[in-house]
Amino acid sequence: MTPEPLALPETDAAESWVKERTSTTLTHVRELAEQLRTAPPSEAIEVLRAWDELSLELGSLGGLAGLLANVHPVEAVRTACEDTEVEVDRLRTELTQDQALYRVFADLPTEQTEALDPLAERLLAKTLQDFARAGVDRDDATRSRLTKINERLTELNLEFSRVARDDVRITLATPEQLDGMPADWLEAHPVNDKGLVEITTDYPDALPARMFVKDPAIRRAVTVAGLERGWPHNEAVLKEMFALRHELANLVGYEDWPAFDAAVKMIGEGPAIPEFIDKIAGAAEGRMKRDLEVLLDRYDRDTAPISGGGASAVSAADALYYEELVRQEKYDVDSQVVRTFFDFAKVHQGLLDVTGRLFGLRYEPVSDVVTWHEDVSAFDVYRQDGDEPLGRIFLDLHPREGKYKHAAQFDLAPGVKGRQLPEGVLVCNFSRGLMEHDHVVTLFHEFGHLIHHVLGGQGEWARFSGVATEWDFVEAPSQMLEEWAWDADVLQTFATNAAGEPIPADLVARMRAADDFGKGYHARQQMFYAAISYWFHKEQPDDLTKRLEELQAAYSPYPYLEGTHFFASFGHLGGYSSAYYTYMWSLVIAKDLFSAFDRDNLFDPEVAGRYRDLVLARGGEKDAADLVADFLGRPYSFDAYAAWLVS
Repeated sequence: MTPEPLALPETDAAESWVKERTSTTLTHVRELAEQLRTAPPSEAIEVLRAWDELSLELGSLGGLAGLLANVHPVEAVRTACEDTEVEVDRLRTELTQDQALYRVFADLPTEQTEALDPLAERLLAKTLQDFARAGVDRDDATRSRLTKINERLTELNLEFSRVARDDVRITLATPEQLDGMPADWLEAHPVNDKGLVEITTDYPDALPARMFVKDPAIRRAVTVAGLERGWPHNEAVLKEMFALRHELANLVGYEDWPAFDAAVKMIGEGPAIPEFIDKIAGAAEGRMKRDLEVLLDRYDRDTAPISGGGASAVSAADALYYEELVRQEKYDVDSQVVRTFFDFAKVHQGLLDVTGRLFGLRYEPVSDVVTWHEDVSAFDVYRQDGDEPLGRIFLDLHPREGKYKHAAQFDLAPGVKGRQLPEGVLVCNFSRGLMEHDHVVTLFHEFGHLIHHVLGGQGEWARFSGVATEWDFVEAPSQMLEEWAWDADVLQTFATNAAGEPIPADLVARMRAADDFGKGYHARQQMFYAAISYWFHKEQPDDLTKRLEELQAAYSPYPYLEGTHFFASFGHLGGYSSAYYTYMWSLVIAKDLFSAFDRDNLFDPEVAGRYRDLVLARGGEKDAADLVADFLGRPYSFDAYAAWLVS
């Protein structure tokens, strides 16, 4: 019998529902833990099943709370969910530091553990690893300190995210200062009672302003406003977070936080992170210099009459604008023309059609379901020829007050075959009208996580459900799916203008060439972010702004903008901690994965089916390197990425 999806409450009942569900679930998890601790099953496999059931309940509550804390329109509900996240993390720490529980697993008879099937054996190894990393073998005082650190880190992470999310800054401009902006954007942003237009730091506002506004003062003001979100409050939050993470790593036997964090990732060791950063930075150096010369030359043409020429660098405040001019003049790509082919409603349907065809799925709209906001749509996911639902997805794609400001996939419920349907949520902030193509690519990327969550949620163990691989692999499937948002034949199935004309193939080819422009310095900018992520945790600098300036000078193509504090809203310092490198690590693998597809037949069912079944559907049942090797027939390599970067 197929499990029923989760039933969410109406808005006015959500706060009490969250609190009641939290209390009930935590009580039941404690009861399950007590039973396992005092009267464990006699067979190893049943011990693992009991632990997995406990983990499923706790993980489901944490996922639900993490979602609603970021999307629910009622602040009291968001606050209640943040409290739930703290409680879930507190109990998770308590359980993984429980020495009596640990002994249940560590003392399992050898003849039983040797008889486990490979997946159960993997689960046992991962469980014992979790106990060790939680400090279960440390003395009482150390475990008590670890508990306090974990609890405080949860609070700090929530505070950091909340401050960055809610700190929406506004730039005011006269209509004349907005010369260059798209007509539909201007129509959606009428003047206020003082005759000024408000430009928020939400990206449907800020990105077009930075790309199209001709007035450099407005571009700079919008850029600086975005870089100042979360400042000054979040600097103290981050410093405490870095110090506590370092202390935690030391207490469980690691040199520092990056070493602790890397030990369960593909990269393996902390020192390998800066080595990888420098490898990418070096590979991108030549291409970066060539493209920056083009960008700088175009910048000089506008600024030379005032400055006398010879500018040494393009500011981050001007980079998107001049990139757009280069696209128009060198590649004959006008983003304002491009966006006329990407009406949100058509893109939304196109996304479902393309991924359904690629992965052999169909999406059935669900109308009789309660969600957290009227903008949210729900779909049940089926195999194209199947009658049993694989899971349910929710799409929450437009900005609103109090909502998460970027783009991400959130788990609502992990899937376990016969026990719980996987449910996932896509949270983005796109325009309701015309979209920039970059946003179309982002939509495909994030939907890739959603598909991974659903397809990987069909196994027998909660621990391996969905996107449960090493964290430096999780972006690879999504980055690969971006390729379908760049293919002319694919785009022409849904990208049409107001007259119904599909986007021309030659325009898509020029878009691709224009997008390749700058990929060297974009890679270097990513390595700047990765360097912040690593070195802030490795060094815990007293002056974060000074260290940011130094890292920007070493890696970024753009000079530091005086008086800005980007790190205060760099959300990945919370969730990704020292591992922002994972985006580029995953991209290296994504390029290799895509090399198995025929560019002239992207929907080849044999290749797509193997990829779906050997990579996505396996969740975390194997190490990521083995999943990739199963699909490619060989270990992954750097070659495809390196060839792409220099081409």
